[in-house]
Amino acid sequence: MIDDLREEEIVNKVGGRFKLSTLIQKRLVALNAGGRPLVDIDSDDKMQIVIEEIKQDKIFLDTSSNLRITGASPEAGGPLDFDASIL
Repeated sequence: MIDDLREEEIVNKVGGRFKLSTLIQKRLVALNAGGRPLVDIDSDDKMQIVIEEIKQDKIFLDTSSNLRITGASPEAGGPLDFDASIL
């Protein structure tokens, strides 16, 4: 799992190490708040779930660094913006 984070492919996919760190953190918060995994893997390790979601292009950061799920929109009943500052 940690080896996946050292590969330049995943770093370049999200636009750099800072964006990768931000995406992982925001998705972990969403999963810990009750969000459902977007991938089917044989693991309960949330970090592994997030890495697999990134590798499968299921999640990304928008231009405002907000977590987005591929193909989902609020108008279509997709996830709403999650503001971690309310915690």
